[in-house]
Amino acid sequence: FRFLDYVGKEAVNKDDGASVTVFDINASMLKVGEARASELGHTKGISFVQGDAQELPFEDNTFDCYTIAFGIRNVVKIDEALKEAHRVLKPGGRFMCLEFSKVKPQELESLYDLYSFQVIPPMGKILAGDWDSYQYLVESIRKFPDQ
Repeated sequence: FRFLDYVGKEAVNKDDGASVTVFDINASMLKVGEARASELGHTKGISFVQGDAQELPFEDNTFDCYTIAFGIRNVVKIDEALKEAHRVLKPGGRFMCLEFSKVKPQELESLYDLYSFQVIPPMGKILAGDWDSYQYLVESIRKFPDQ
C-alpha cells in the first residue's frame, strides 16, 4: 500500500496510471489484504489475484516490478517461481526479494538463535495469538539458502 500512497491518487486514477497486483496462493491472506486496502481508502489501482508463484496467470512482459517478501522460501520449486517472475517482468523490470537469512558475523549467530527461538514465537503468541506460525518462521529461515 505504500507504493499507492507514494504515487498518489492522481497517478492511480489515470487511464494508464499506476497499479498494483497483489498475488498470493492463500485466499484468506488476500481477503485480509482486500479489507486492509479498503480501510486505507485504496479502491482504485489495486487488484487481488489468487494463484501459484510457480505458474503465474499473467502475460509475458506485464510488470515493471515484481516483489516477493518473506514468501520465496515457502515456494516448493524456487527455480520455477524465479523463471515465472522473470517471464512476467518487462525488459528492464526489477525483481525485489525480501527474505530473512543467516546472521553475519558468525559470532552473533548464537545471540540471533536465542532471539529467534526464545523471543519471536512467544511474541507471536502474545501479539497475534499464534505461536506455531512464528515457530515455523524461525525454522524456515534456517532451511532457506544463504545469500
